[in-house]
Amino acid sequence: MEVQVRDNNVDQALRALKKKMQREGVYREMKLRRHFEKPSEKRVREESEAGRRYRKLMRKRMEREGY
Repeated sequence: MEVQVRDNNVDQALRALKKKMQREGVYREMKLRRHFEKPSEKRVREESEAGRRYRKLMRKRMEREGY
């Protein structure tokens, strides 16, 4: 991951880097890898995340169609 520093403005570059890392899911990945996750726990977590994404998609679709 790379960020350009313009006019020696390190603060702005750092902010841009943090935003990129957030968008890419780096912080989330670090949090998940902090402790070992059993395969069964991982499966349950991923299934619940998929369900949450699906419900959000359906909510957005219904909102767009006007139901």
